[in-house]
This record gives sequence, C-alpha cells and structure tokens, in this order.
Amino acid sequence: MTTSEGSKAGSNSSDIWNLPNILTMLRIVLVPFFVWFLLADNSQHGIWRWAAVVAFAVAIYTDKLDGDIARSRNLVTNFGKIADPIADKLLIGSALVLLSALGELPWWITILILVREWGITALRFFVIRYGVMPASRGGKLKTVIQTVAIFLYILPLNSFAPWLVSVAFWVMIVALAITVWTGVEYVIGAVKLRAAGRRAA
Repeated sequence: MTTSEGSKAGSNSSDIWNLPNILTMLRIVLVPFFVWFLLADNSQHGIWRWAAVVAFAVAIYTDKLDGDIARSRNLVTNFGKIADPIADKLLIGSALVLLSALGELPWWITILILVREWGITALRFFVIRYGVMPASRGGKLKTVIQTVAIFLYILPLNSFAPWLVSVAFWVMIVALAITVWTGVEYVIGAVKLRAAGRRAA
C-alpha cells in the first residue's frame, strides 16, 4: 500500500466515524429497546407503552439531528446515504410488524409498506455500482408521514383520546399512498441511473 493509499483509507475510516453517522448507529441500537418495550406492554397501554413512545421519539429525533448536522457541517458521506435509510427502515419496519402482530394495524398495510421499503433498499444496492441514490424529497415526506402515523399508533390513545385511533388510521393510509408513489419514482430513477452508468462505461 502506498502512502497516498494509506492516507485515503484513513480518511475514509474517519469519515464513517463522524457525528451524523454515530447518531445513525445510535438509532439502530435503539430499535431492539423499542421492540422490547412494545412487546412488554402487550397492548396494555401502560408504562411500557410510554417507554416505547419515548424510545421511538428519541430515535426519530436522531434522524432529524444527524441530517441537520451532516448538511450544516458538510459531513454527508456515502456510508451515511446508505446507513441512514436502512436505520429508518429497521425502526419503521419493526414498529409496523409489531403493531400488526398486536392486532392494532391491518397486516395488508404493513406488508405493502415493507415490500416497497425493502424492495427499494435492494434496488439501491443493485445500482450502487453506477452511483448512490440519495433520499428524494418525496422519500423524506414519506418518512415524515409514516413517522407521524406510527407515533399516533403507539401512543396509548385509548386511555385519553379514543377518537384519535381513527385519525391514526387515516394518516397511515396517506403514508401508504405516498410510500407507493415514491417507490415508483425510485424505480424510474434507478433505471435512469443504470442507463447513464452503462453509457459512461
């Protein structure tokens, strides 16, 4: 390995261990705690449900914080572009599966969202040889609406505002529609990226 190669490798390593990426890793670490709290509550809407709400809220805040820091300090890395959406999908996916397993969210909604999410993630890796597909504005909006819907679902609504259960359902329907729409956009973008990469090669 030459000196320049060694410097480049060291730089890449330090790029991974910046604050935004560490916050992304923290979000991944929070996922099993969130899962455990929600399972421990078992739809009883007690103290463990509130613990799940807090864990979910903290995880979502790290998502906003790491993005703000990465952009303001010019710390956007390829690792972050890949790891950030994966962290989001782990958190969102585990929440959807658990809510459906607990009988609080229809399985068909969870299945449609997960097929889109993991399908697009697989697509990102498939076209990564031609370039990295960053999150689009529509993708970010999708994440926000999904987050709001899930947050409403995990709140112990029955204990203080039962009417919000219906609100949570319709917000989730909107999230599903945006999820499908942005999924189609990503597929089109991947096709264009692959075509451009093949022409360049």
